[in-house]
Amino acid sequence: MRWSGQAIGAETVGALPGLGSLRGLVRSVQTPEFDGITFHEVLAKTALNRVPGESSALPFAWTINPYRGCSHACTFCFARQTHTYLDLDAGRDFDAEIVVKINVAEVLTRELARSAWLRPVVALGTNTDPYQRAEGRYRLMPGIIAALAGSGTPFSILTKGTLLRRDLPLLQSAAERVPVEVAMTIDVFDPVLRASVEPGAPSTEARLATVRAVGEAGLPVSVFVMPVLPYLTDTIAHLDTAFGQIAAAGARSIAYSTLHLRPGAREWFFAWLARERPDLLPQYGRLYPGRQAYAPKEYRVWLAKRVRPLLRKHGLDTKRMPSAGPAAPAHAGLQPTLF
Repeated sequence: MRWSGQAIGAETVGALPGLGSLRGLVRSVQTPEFDGITFHEVLAKTALNRVPGESSALPFAWTINPYRGCSHACTFCFARQTHTYLDLDAGRDFDAEIVVKINVAEVLTRELARSAWLRPVVALGTNTDPYQRAEGRYRLMPGIIAALAGSGTPFSILTKGTLLRRDLPLLQSAAERVPVEVAMTIDVFDPVLRASVEPGAPSTEARLATVRAVGEAGLPVSVFVMPVLPYLTDTIAHLDTAFGQIAAAGARSIAYSTLHLRPGAREWFFAWLARERPDLLPQYGRLYPGRQAYAPKEYRVWLAKRVRPLLRKHGLDTKRMPSAGPAAPAHAGLQPTLF
């Protein structure tokens, strides 16, 4: 059994509100190796999630999310609000109460074997990161990769996790059978700011090294500079440094977008601002008034004009996602409109 000998208070179903109704809960696990984090192991009934029809402009129709919650603890993570569906909060609980679908690979194998499965592209990393730290213990991704490749299903992976490097041989083998795309999110190139705004994520340097390793393994790799944080990472100096280091790591395309703040993420990010950068609260209040999730068009146009010459300078192409208006619902961590 995973975590054998390391469980503290295992099977504490009543430890948190909402978990008593969490279907398939096997046990709740804590371990000194992950201080302050509780893993709630569940038996999932399904592995594949269909993208809602209103998001059909996206280049994938199906996703897989082996984890709920994420120890990267990014203050702006769009998926925070999903934790409230379990009666957990979108702040600290999202970072520290991680749901693990321990049987996801087995369930996926059965689903992919169905005659109705037509092998469309499947995306991983569209909600919470499949290569967050827990993956080093639970090792769910090797089984997922094997199941997808074995069924002839193309797939993509978006991650901040350097654990991806562990699975490069598996991804190389999969790419001989199906199309495989890999993207690394690298959004902050100031080490002090990065440690503050996404304290549980790998360093920028480690992620750049992973980009380089993916390219050297012969796999296509792009970088998502997402989100660009107004007044924090949108300076020419920061963007020039970012694009230069991305190009030097071997990536040839990027996707970028401005910060968008949905409920859950909005409250948590504004709390971070109040604590770490109270001087920026008035500016953010003007950019994101009321419950407005998207930066205004004027800001996005201004940012695009700033970015284009820097992309040309560093020989980078823009990897664009299909566009939708700002009023359209964002899906799976990817803002529909990228600039």
